[in-house]
Amino acid sequence: MKVMRMTNTPQPPGKERANGVIVGACLAFVAGMVGMAYAAVPLYDMFCRVTGYNGTTQRVEQASDVILDETVKVTFDANVGPGLPWDFKPVQRDIDVRIGETVQVMYRAKNLSSKPTTGQATFNVTPMAAGAYFNKVQCFCFTETTLKPGEEMEMPVVFFVDPEIVKPVETKDIKTLTLSYTFYPREPSKPVAAVKDGETENRL
Repeated sequence: MKVMRMTNTPQPPGKERANGVIVGACLAFVAGMVGMAYAAVPLYDMFCRVTGYNGTTQRVEQASDVILDETVKVTFDANVGPGLPWDFKPVQRDIDVRIGETVQVMYRAKNLSSKPTTGQATFNVTPMAAGAYFNKVQCFCFTETTLKPGEEMEMPVVFFVDPEIVKPVETKDIKTLTLSYTFYPREPSKPVAAVKDGETENRL
């Protein structure tokens, strides 16, 4: 009986180099996809802030200098994401404002836990088409909020509805807007000085 033996045939150098190029290209592709996944969220957020897409409101530095006789009702919504033990709600549920008028409303948050907790809010406006015309001059959503155990805090929002909202066909007949916030848990950022001290200790 003959026994057949499998032997490893050495590959030509050119084929080995080609395989190495393919492997390297695949690794580079995977690394690029991972990088794009991490970049997608901030880039999408930036796109929404600039365009008002998906009901994202606009941030401005100054109030409107044009106020119309037309009014719009603005209702306020508040939500808390999983893992954040807060009671969060608007002080008033809705207001009627003149288009272009700058107004201030308050939200209230309370830490229901026995330890300090930190949250940061996301926001949007519905109908989504109105997001580009809802301008916030001041808002707690731009920074982290840390509450001590049992601490309660009132947080202002200063905004106006851009008078340009009455011109486009898709927004001119909108009579009610809803400003919605959702607070999510977040690890508090370390002060710059504390980070530098920690880096110094690690070096030592």
